[in-house]
Amino acid sequence: MLRTIDLRGRRLSTAELLATVPRAQVARDAALATAARIVVDVADRGEDALREQAERFDGVVGHDLRVPAEHLDAALAGLDPRVRAALDEAIVRVREASAAQIPPARETVLGRGARVVQRWQPVRRVGVYVPGGKAVYPSSVVMNVVPAQVAGVREVALASPPQRDHGGRVHPVILAAARLLGVEEVYAIGGAGAIAAFAHGVPSIGLEPVDVVSGPGNNFVAAAKRAVAGLVGTDAEAGATEILVVADEHADPRLIAADLISQAEHDEQAAAVLVTDSADLADEVAAELQIRAPRTRHAERIAAALTGPQSAVILVDDRAAAVEVSNAYAPEHLELHLRDPRPEEFVNAGAIFVGADSPVSLGDYLAGSNHVLPTGGQARYNAGLSASTFLRPQQLIEYDHDGLREVRESIVALAQAEALPAHGEAVEARFES
Repeated sequence: MLRTIDLRGRRLSTAELLATVPRAQVARDAALATAARIVVDVADRGEDALREQAERFDGVVGHDLRVPAEHLDAALAGLDPRVRAALDEAIVRVREASAAQIPPARETVLGRGARVVQRWQPVRRVGVYVPGGKAVYPSSVVMNVVPAQVAGVREVALASPPQRDHGGRVHPVILAAARLLGVEEVYAIGGAGAIAAFAHGVPSIGLEPVDVVSGPGNNFVAAAKRAVAGLVGTDAEAGATEILVVADEHADPRLIAADLISQAEHDEQAAAVLVTDSADLADEVAAELQIRAPRTRHAERIAAALTGPQSAVILVDDRAAAVEVSNAYAPEHLELHLRDPRPEEFVNAGAIFVGADSPVSLGDYLAGSNHVLPTGGQARYNAGLSASTFLRPQQLIEYDHDGLREVRESIVALAQAEALPAHGEAVEARFES
């Protein structure tokens, strides 16, 4: 079911590894072009564009783009008590883990009457996107809203696709999760159009532009974030999900197969990759996939993901080669099924799950970590969602007259060296009698 990339006996450079690891590049390129057009359309035509997109992509017409408060209340009243208990627990765990992500203010005294304070300021307004196409993600409400609240964001707006099966309303479980967290501004807008609406605003429905857009989604959502970058801040481009498992001969092929399938069920473009130095284990995992994948609810979707160009078994010579492949791939989710895991060697990953009893599913819901993570190799330079996503480091500079006097001559010297004499003159003006 998974294709095989055999790297045994080969030593590849970083550039060669980046070109070799499996990616669904064509799908991403197509998504970027489409998303860019959608963003421009929403910027130009606002509500009209959003309604046309809802009819085209969601099969919905005439719905409330801004969700009435009574829909939120009704959704919470009708929420399954078991689901509510699970969401309550997830909220507690994510809130506690997010609180640890707030850096303290730091004061640096550089001399008498000279200090610089590094402090962290929350953005004013955030737009949270919650997918609702092939699956429903109340957990993503928690993962996005809680860190923003912990960071001190005052305004949180949420968007999720209108559901044809629910009369054009946002899925009730998503609405219930929003209500649990006190989010009152909710929009029934899906996909790239929602990202564009957050970035540009839609006055006719009372949607003001936000400062930061966050949330997972498919490749179109990730591409839309790229299209609005610079106009608003964005989290990492969390597109179609990825799992990379690094395993040795001691790993349990049943668990590996189950975890690959668990992520493949998200989307046909989901990536499932196994890196191992054991050909026997690779064969055993393949056999387990043949047994397990057809039995699942979304068997057709899973088969498409596992047979797509983005998924593969990568055979390597040894553990060191496996580390190199993993760091080049930079997965969203990395599982280590190794007798000696040494996670500190795996430096490029959105989140690392260590050991047989730490599946990605744990992180998706109740680990306390955040499940909104960078995809498409962006974990090489980007981080997952956290409270810091909604914070800006800000420097506060406070010198008194004596403190400025101490650096006066140096400022003037540098200003003259840079042919910017007025910079020095601005300092000298403070010492004129």
